[in-house]
Amino acid sequence: MSHRIALAALVCALSGTAFAQSPTVIKFSHVVAADTPKGQAAERFKQLAEARTGGRVRVEVYPNSTLYKDGEEMEALQLGSVQILAPSMSKFGPMGLPEFELFDLPYIFPDRAGLRRVLDGDIGRDLLKRLDSKGIVGLGFWDNGFKVMSANRPLHAVADFKGLKMRIKSSKVLDAQMRALGAMPQVMAFSEVYQALQTGVVDGTENSPPNLYTQKMYEVQKYVALSNHGYDGYAVIAGKKFWDGLPADIRTTLEGAMRDATDFENQLSLKENEDAIARVRASGRCTVYELTPDEQAAWQKALLPVHREMESRIGKSLIDAVYRETGIKVAR
Repeated sequence: MSHRIALAALVCALSGTAFAQSPTVIKFSHVVAADTPKGQAAERFKQLAEARTGGRVRVEVYPNSTLYKDGEEMEALQLGSVQILAPSMSKFGPMGLPEFELFDLPYIFPDRAGLRRVLDGDIGRDLLKRLDSKGIVGLGFWDNGFKVMSANRPLHAVADFKGLKMRIKSSKVLDAQMRALGAMPQVMAFSEVYQALQTGVVDGTENSPPNLYTQKMYEVQKYVALSNHGYDGYAVIAGKKFWDGLPADIRTTLEGAMRDATDFENQLSLKENEDAIARVRASGRCTVYELTPDEQAAWQKALLPVHREMESRIGKSLIDAVYRETGIKVAR
């Protein structure tokens, strides 16, 4: 009997050891190509996390909507089917956090320096903290650059948008933006945009240069306007129940890995935005046009009223705080 007890104890001990040595698996899902700044940063986080935890964590990265589409991933995170996402910040509006749609406001960030002051300062930290109420932990902000417009007609003047069906992410702000230009906004999943442009379901879209290039949208659009009218960025998030349940040392190590991956992503983004435009130009598939100062001013005149229109949704005090941080002056 004593031998059987000893054997059973040994089996239990070995099983416990095997269990203890099983790595924690983190599924990191995103909807863009692996060679975008976000895709490369997700891989950098994987490398850093696995190396620094000595194999106690395994990160599985699923790019290009291979695991979940952008309309599905938030629910998957809250159900625990995926552990980390990096969604566009407009995704939080439909969840009851419309203040994140601040980043969709046209021409609210005059330059990258002002943007970084907002993201890296009190405003950014406060916004990430607000995610707690939704069972989400905010881990950082990843940059994707300023957006350009594309269509199958030249987009120089505001009047050029009249009647165009323009694809947008699900955002009340972006809906108002397109209507202010005279276009008809069409909400559509990111993974469906290329085919919709190709078949004429929509006439055009807005996007960052890396997405325009890696998703090959420039192949099915004749014109790109370098408007830099809005910002495209991501909030890297984790399920709160999962994140809080990690051993303290693992969580601290992963936070450090995420900080380094975030620095890598933000530095890479600037170069990738410039390179993407150069590649689109070199392709000869579409005409890339830079707005003149007068044209840019006309776009701003048409779009800045969207700020006031969205005050009741986003919060006037939050918008004013951004004005103070960036130095932007908007007539009310």
